Amino acid sequence: MKAIDNNELQIALETLEKERGIKKEYLIEQIESALMVAYKNNYKDSENAKIAIDKKTGETHIYSVKEVVTAVENPVLQISKSEAVKINKKLKVGDTVDVEINPRNFGRIAAQTAKQVIIQKLREAERDIVFGEFNERKGEIVSGIVQRADTGVVILDLGKLEGIMPAKEQIPTEKYKVNDKVKAYVLDVVRGNKGTPQVIVSRTAGDFVKKLFEFEIPEIYEGLIEVKSVSRDPGNRCKVAVHASNENIDPVGSCVGQKGVRIQNIINELNGEKIDVIEWDEDPAIFISSALLPAKVMAVDIEDEKSARVIVPDDQLSLAIGKAGQNARLAARLTGWKIDIKSESQFREMLMKMQEEQEGEQEKTKTEEIVEEDNEE
Repeated sequence: MKAIDNNELQIALETLEKERGIKKEYLIEQIESALMVAYKNNYKDSENAKIAIDKKTGETHIYSVKEVVTAVENPVLQISKSEAVKINKKLKVGDTVDVEINPRNFGRIAAQTAKQVIIQKLREAERDIVFGEFNERKGEIVSGIVQRADTGVVILDLGKLEGIMPAKEQIPTEKYKVNDKVKAYVLDVVRGNKGTPQVIVSRTAGDFVKKLFEFEIPEIYEGLIEVKSVSRDPGNRCKVAVHASNENIDPVGSCVGQKGVRIQNIINELNGEKIDVIEWDEDPAIFISSALLPAKVMAVDIEDEKSARVIVPDDQLSLAIGKAGQNARLAARLTGWKIDIKSESQFREMLMKMQEEQEGEQEKTKTEEIVEEDNEE
């Protein structure tokens, strides 16, 4: 059939497979479906039609699937046994056979319809492949060029796809301009309008910092040091808990680097966001104490599951809590513990009050006992 040039079709299929990674077999299936749609749109007697493309030559064949019968009543759906055995000697009554046909007017309109559907299928296939590629990159860092940044949403050119960075995923202290080169963390890959893949990226995610540490610090990339947790106030401050199972490795020192070079590279990428690197400890009291740095901690009292009271010197209270509670909030997120911070004076007052209450209760009990004895007399 000459609706589509065989050589052009073969070249197109091989080129798309090599250059875009779209399997030839998949394309042939889609083209066959497209041609079937075109055929049905142009012919009434198409319910038993079948279209097949030769995978080696690219030739397109149209068949009428017919039942082998003794006497033909419907020539569209049936074929006599005497005619059928000319095609295949083994055919018996009740079998079906593909009879190749050459419809006269399956010309320009049908071919154009088929080509339109083929193009659509090719685009869908390309989108599926790109979706798969980027879906595998969830949790990774990508680099892109800012295309648009005037609507609250930043659009990045990632090459094959656009990266979408919603307002909540943007660092508040940053201003993005067209043509800026930006790194971001791939949060998710979704299908937008018409099935077009969209990459949702973030610069505020804690995992973005974690990945930056992997890039900048070889010991983390090699698994010698583990990033246990990250808590952030994007654009302002970040706390990172690290741990090395090997006692000979200093996890904090390795992350900071000589003269702070390693950590400075990460700070620069985060537009000056301050980073506290803290050593993780399996003892929650030690870990909570470290998490509240730069404040000095006097004592940590583990009250119950995931709740602790921390005592700090009077002059360290504001530092431990931080501006607008930032330090305490980040420490709580980092450790996963609810932290109640008290100054030494506040703690002493609390103890005195508790002592007075206990003494009051004891006095009350004694009075009740005396009254009870008097009543008995």
